[in-house]
Amino acid sequence: MRENLDLAAYSGVSTAHRDELFERVYNLFPLLRERENAYAGELSGGQQQMVAIARALLSDPRIVIFDELSLGLAPQVVDQIYLAVDQIRSWGVSIVLIEQSAYRALAVADRVYVIERGQVSFSGVPHELEREQDLRNAYFGTREDPKGPQRAVNGGSGEA
Repeated sequence: MRENLDLAAYSGVSTAHRDELFERVYNLFPLLRERENAYAGELSGGQQQMVAIARALLSDPRIVIFDELSLGLAPQVVDQIYLAVDQIRSWGVSIVLIEQSAYRALAVADRVYVIERGQVSFSGVPHELEREQDLRNAYFGTREDPKGPQRAVNGGSGEA
């Protein structure tokens, strides 16, 4: 698993900065430090998700896009991942979060975009979405459309 992280870290940053980035992701996900000698294929789905997030962060990005962070993960792993999202935001990294778990995404979002049938049907802050009954119905699945809306939530510190 460490080799997966090493490959991501060689993106032109200094050795000292690379060491800082590794320390940051190991503090974010202590389990990765414990499992660094394991093969990536031996890791659970949640641990693999942590590796994917760590790989993205080791390139020292200003913005990351996370697609379906919680999909197929155990609830306690989802809790860990969302705590990590808060920590990543505190580092000044903007996050675009595309997530089916609307309530979780809204809890960390600064700005929300609802995409319905390929069109943005809502753009605003999370509490505005809660006041929009039609959008809330569409977004939270009370609508009769069998396909349902596609969703994109920007949970970053800035707009993308």
